[in-house]
Amino acid sequence: MESLRIFCRQRLAAIDADDRRRRRRVVDGGHGVHVTVDGRHALNFCSNDYLGLATDPRLIDAMATAASRTGAGAGASQLVTGHNAEHAALEADLADWLGRERALVFSTGYAANVGTTAALVSKRDHIVADALNHASLIDGARLSGAAKHIYAHGDAMAADRALSNEAVRSGHRLVVTDAVFSMDGDTAPLARLADIAAARDAWLMVDDAHGLGVFGPDGAGRVAEAGLGSDRVPILTGTLGKSVGAAGAFVAGDADVIETILQTARSLIFSTAMPAPVAAAARRGIAIIRDEPARRAHLRALVARFKAQAEAAGLAVAESDSPIQPVIVGDEAAALRLSNALLERGYLVGAIRPPTVAPGTSRLRVTLSAAHTDDDVDGLVAALAESWSAVGLSAHAAPACVSSA
Repeated sequence: MESLRIFCRQRLAAIDADDRRRRRRVVDGGHGVHVTVDGRHALNFCSNDYLGLATDPRLIDAMATAASRTGAGAGASQLVTGHNAEHAALEADLADWLGRERALVFSTGYAANVGTTAALVSKRDHIVADALNHASLIDGARLSGAAKHIYAHGDAMAADRALSNEAVRSGHRLVVTDAVFSMDGDTAPLARLADIAAARDAWLMVDDAHGLGVFGPDGAGRVAEAGLGSDRVPILTGTLGKSVGAAGAFVAGDADVIETILQTARSLIFSTAMPAPVAAAARRGIAIIRDEPARRAHLRALVARFKAQAEAAGLAVAESDSPIQPVIVGDEAAALRLSNALLERGYLVGAIRPPTVAPGTSRLRVTLSAAHTDDDVDGLVAALAESWSAVGLSAHAAPACVSSA
């Protein structure tokens, strides 16, 4: 036992020496754009609640109403007694929204990506993956046992070269990418990857977690925006805890694909099902997204406003049209100082450091929500410019797409 304590103390000391210790902030109350965090009121600019639905009264009512009927927990895995009528209805709503034959709900996005990947490929197969894929996609590839081939971020031709390699021609080939990358906010070349996968007889899996609700017809995501159906993107995953405002995740595709994942995905088979009230809230969130396009229009206007205001203030901004607007700082300690200075001014923006991003690319990950106002965005940019000077940063860092893989 003493050796374990020593190991942990040494590891924590190393984390502290690199300014990489992460601390949880306590939010008292709702997790909207106005939050009380560690006893301090702040405007929240680091949430993935892109459409402002996490505190919407209609989702709260849907969850409460369902809880009075179904109870709080599912009690078992989906393949035992955990699959509720609310789950079945949510899967039907997702399939209709995304233009797929079926959808399958998981408790978390991590479980969806890990379980789906390992259900479809194994050690005799190959995964060709973007260098900046989300950790859940990376870990899914590792756990599957398939041979991994990493291509340069956003480089479709590099993906094609990997697929054309003689060593990658045996077994099945799965091309895996995020649609919108979570730390840089940029978008994968989805149509080109779909063309390449089809030409090379490979399967394309896209995680549209950060595009869902924000882009595309009815907010159906970047994949839908690109006009890519299940014949082009046969494996589509996403989450329900970002734009949808609830929690959980899904995979969507043709019926046989989804049934295979249902029968073989260990992260689904051996996990208690999502609580039915959460499924009810997600259904209401999807309905609102489809019925209220003004939310997306307002969000797009806020993104454009932030970029224009930041550039006018001399702040470097990334090439991103998504609600994710990273401000690259570089040094870990400096990113922390900048985040703390913003909180002193009433703005909550998290400092993102290694290992989430590559060393030397620590940043503030600014995220915008349809619940923000023009004044909120203007105030943030003013506070950011003031804080930049206050913490001793003499020059604005250049944007870079260099998240850690």
